[in-house]
Amino acid sequence: MFNKLTNCAIDSALKAGKILKEGFGTSFEISNKIGKNNLVTEYDKRSESIIIENIKSLFPEHSFLAEESGETGNQNIDSIQWVIDPLDGTVNFAHSLPIFSVSIAAIHNNEILCGVVFHPMLDELFVAEKGIGAFLNGKPIYVSNSIELDSSFLVTGFPYNVNTNPCGCIDHFVSIIQRGIPVRRLGSAALDLAYVACGRFDGFWEINLHSWDVAAGVLMVLEAGGKVTQYNNQKYWLDNETMIATNGKIHNQICDVLSRCGCGINFSNNQK
Repeated sequence: MFNKLTNCAIDSALKAGKILKEGFGTSFEISNKIGKNNLVTEYDKRSESIIIENIKSLFPEHSFLAEESGETGNQNIDSIQWVIDPLDGTVNFAHSLPIFSVSIAAIHNNEILCGVVFHPMLDELFVAEKGIGAFLNGKPIYVSNSIELDSSFLVTGFPYNVNTNPCGCIDHFVSIIQRGIPVRRLGSAALDLAYVACGRFDGFWEINLHSWDVAAGVLMVLEAGGKVTQYNNQKYWLDNETMIATNGKIHNQICDVLSRCGCGINFSNNQK
């Protein structure tokens, strides 16, 4: 059903997920990266290692951008790059909260070719391949049919420096919840996007996300019939500062709320 790239991403995610599931709730080393509560565990590193090793066994010429090891491999512009978050939701994992995922995507010439998000604790495997569609455990998934923002179910996240209110992220949150809209904060952007793709949430927004957080999920939403842009409704790419992902039907409404919030974002030049 899927091509060689996608099948490799699936196999890698399943192997990494097995390691995470075995390590969940056990004793392990935890350290703090730059930033408040920006944790990393030995399982982030073990998961990342097995993913890269597995991909290299099939595609030794490819390059990598992974959360823990950064850019490695052949960085030739014509090379396919694998964008990897080996444990998205490390804080949850470290506190024995079973909401975390593995996220893997392959990118070439600014095009996301495939993406996999795996939730090992629920054995939920989200897969997207460009032009083929999005799937959950082998069955096609689609975004929701909600058409009104005020009756929608949304999910969001915050950067590690939320205490400084970067880009007015707290104000944006308030502008949404003041409308009486139910909002959740799961702690894994990859899962947030996968859940938008399968219709569990109607929309997601966040700032300052990294490529490895969202590359797989962005393709998932698009292939499931949704829409992904910046807050100002302009085209989104993985280095943009702001992101909105929705079912497409409420997209203009949430863009209007966030772009009118007046929280200090320069929407004419909002790239990192």
